Amino acid sequence: MVESDNTHKASQSGDGASLSALLDNFLETAVFEAGLADRTVAAYAGDLRCYLDFLEENGVGAAGDIVREDILDHVGFLVAQGLTVRSITRKISAIRRFHRFLHDEGLAPANPAADFDSPRLMKRLPRALTGEEVERLIAAPENDPEDGVRDAAILELFYSCGLRISELAALAVRDVALEESAVRVRGKGGRVRLAPMGERAIHKTAAWLRRRAELKPRDDALFLSRRGRRMGRTSVWTVVKRHARAANIRQNVTPHMLRHSFATHLLDNGADLRAVQEMLGHADISTTQIYTHVSVERLSRAHKQFHPRA
Repeated sequence: MVESDNTHKASQSGDGASLSALLDNFLETAVFEAGLADRTVAAYAGDLRCYLDFLEENGVGAAGDIVREDILDHVGFLVAQGLTVRSITRKISAIRRFHRFLHDEGLAPANPAADFDSPRLMKRLPRALTGEEVERLIAAPENDPEDGVRDAAILELFYSCGLRISELAALAVRDVALEESAVRVRGKGGRVRLAPMGERAIHKTAAWLRRRAELKPRDDALFLSRRGRRMGRTSVWTVVKRHARAANIRQNVTPHMLRHSFATHLLDNGADLRAVQEMLGHADISTTQIYTHVSVERLSRAHKQFHPRA
């Protein structure tokens, strides 16, 4: 059987190819082999470029590194933007087709979107954790005698500083300035910002630094595994998942949800949008504005419930 030029090109590009290059291969196949309409291909291109930008922002650069939780985080991000269910369902369809292509062509070892059911998924996607859920989540590591001190610091930094998972995993000890109540964060595009730390985060991080010193590590990474090695994205993700289950939180809790909750709770309590933009490390305030719809909805509900003329 003779392979088409596009299929051959796709198979060649699987080893170490960038996600952007794989998207190009997918779109070429959609045009020349699947015969999809131009309008459909254009919609796929827009939806998937948004998806890949999100992955890049969260430290994912290769097809083999994408896991189911990355997709769930992205869908949660779309929900936070206030997109309609119909629009999000269309985007999920594009993501499912893209991952099926990568797997079928041997460009990714697994298909993380294989069992996605759009309607069921949309019903259980949360917009943000409640304050009470955050308290339960951050208290959960107290019952873990081995990793509890470290994990409590991880959860506090996520929620206190609104960090991306890639930013937290990249933190070094030298980035933490407890006396200044801040942590130096290297964000998207190599931009560096100072993220304020709350008192609880300072306390939990200081406790972890004392425990960390006992390990006598060679790596300067802030968060280490039991073997003294830097924790990667997957390990950090596991920490969040494990303690969310221990805290009996029914929602699908991910690191990005903690970042979303950080921004939402700040705005709910009257924080200035520009200040939240700086804390999140957004170059464009329009990116930060996706979080404001939650606060607006909350105000609307309060108005309808309590205003005499609502």
